[in-house]
Amino acid sequence: MVISRGMAGSMEIDGFESSSKDKFDWEVVDDGVMGGLSQGSVVMSESGTMVFRGVLSLENNGGFSSVRSGQVPMDLSEATGIVLRVRGDGRTYQFRLMTDARVRNRRVSFMAPFQTEAGEWVEVQMPFKAFAGTWRGEGVSDALLDPSKIEGFGFQLADKKPGVFSLEVDWMKTYTK
Repeated sequence: MVISRGMAGSMEIDGFESSSKDKFDWEVVDDGVMGGLSQGSVVMSESGTMVFRGVLSLENNGGFSSVRSGQVPMDLSEATGIVLRVRGDGRTYQFRLMTDARVRNRRVSFMAPFQTEAGEWVEVQMPFKAFAGTWRGEGVSDALLDPSKIEGFGFQLADKKPGVFSLEVDWMKTYTK
């Protein structure tokens, strides 16, 4: 992860204007799918940002909250990676990319962690080569990210620290070196 100060050759993926919720069909998926008690929510703010917040719980084998887009096929093969402008709470989040990659007939997510600075806007640059394949929290070492086959995006908190969380996202862009 690199805190960036400007990119050449960028393309906006999402600026989180009011139509973003419909276009990307953002939805929350918490650990309740496996019995956990974490609770997240997502809203598009009046100032044109996406706000993902809630409470992370480790009870009942829980420990994650995520917000994921619906199907948004994109060919990002001309880019080097993704850059985000975020304001967080000092916690480490994960940015996720979904493609057509599968393991055991289930979708593999490609994850890159990023650190936030409490209350501060930062730009976080993540090259595609930094994304690692995961399935249900386990690494999938033989899965390879193909940026030409992006099907969706996501943010996840799974830092094993119970409590309130908040991540605000101003935009997502590609960058090219």
